[in-house]
Amino acid sequence: MDNNVIVSLKNIVVDFDDQIILNGLSLDIHDKEFVTFLGPSGCGKTTTLRVIGGFVEPKSGNVFFNGQDIAGLPPYKRQVNTVFQKYALFPHLNVFENVAFGLRLKKTEEREVRRRVLEMLEVVGLKGFERRNIATLSGGQQQRVAIARGLVNQPKVLLLDEPLGALDLKLRKEMQLELKRLQREMDITFVYVTHDQEEALTMSDTVVVMKDGLIQQIGSPEDIYNEPENAFVAEFIGESNILDGLMLRDFCVEFAGNEFACVDKGFARNQLVQVVVRPEDIKVVSPIQGQLTGLVREVIFKGVHFEMHVEQGGFEWIIHSTQASQPGEVIGMCIGPDEIHIMARTED
Repeated sequence: MDNNVIVSLKNIVVDFDDQIILNGLSLDIHDKEFVTFLGPSGCGKTTTLRVIGGFVEPKSGNVFFNGQDIAGLPPYKRQVNTVFQKYALFPHLNVFENVAFGLRLKKTEEREVRRRVLEMLEVVGLKGFERRNIATLSGGQQQRVAIARGLVNQPKVLLLDEPLGALDLKLRKEMQLELKRLQREMDITFVYVTHDQEEALTMSDTVVVMKDGLIQQIGSPEDIYNEPENAFVAEFIGESNILDGLMLRDFCVEFAGNEFACVDKGFARNQLVQVVVRPEDIKVVSPIQGQLTGLVREVIFKGVHFEMHVEQGGFEWIIHSTQASQPGEVIGMCIGPDEIHIMARTED
């Protein structure tokens, strides 16, 4: 086993009431890595987190922690802590006692409890909040208390189950950066669950995209965005134009009634493929300069760019451009070789 692997899941099967939730899932998580499980509701990402934490026992498969099989170990004996979506703070305890709770369970010496709790509150930006009542705190402050409580025991791995779900957009953005900073500073492994693509791309070293209890793709945010392995990943991570195409030969593909140079190779000649082109990768030019020409149907202002819906050969393209064309206008579209991504065609 790679010595840098801290958690290893092997062929994990979980079912509830005869419904398969995880279907033979295998995954290695590396030490000091920020890993995010990303996928739609019901895809198995929270169940995977709970298997690592010891809250769900798999029907079959193994959970290794630093090379040791910990399948039968209860949550409190694992070097893992969890921050839940609902924070699960104790309303009758003040901030200090909420953070100290795990240390007291371990019968840590009082002076050490005090030192570590105060240090942790400072790290999460709540210095001076020790005596505050939980009910008087904002959602963002409660979230910080939950994180401090998760980190004060110095776990090797912190599991976070959609912890920003209850926060408003501005606070979410701030906390995303805050969590990334904390993970770097504390030098521990964060395993994070979200269905928010932007959150996953912003925070993670590694993104694990899941669907129906199976892993669809594992990679860096850049890989997942630029090199999706199938149509589900391409659609789930940002907007995409996905068209059927024909791989004529290496570096040459036909789609939308035209031939295009591309950078992909290794497909059979005349193999049916799917072509992904991101909306921001299409250059709008005059009709005479375009590889394709299309009719602008709709233009929506999105702040940084305009989103244009363009009809071409019966397909509606989405184009993001800083220059707006007008509805009813005919435009040219240019797509460079690097902007074309080829995938094997799936049945979905």
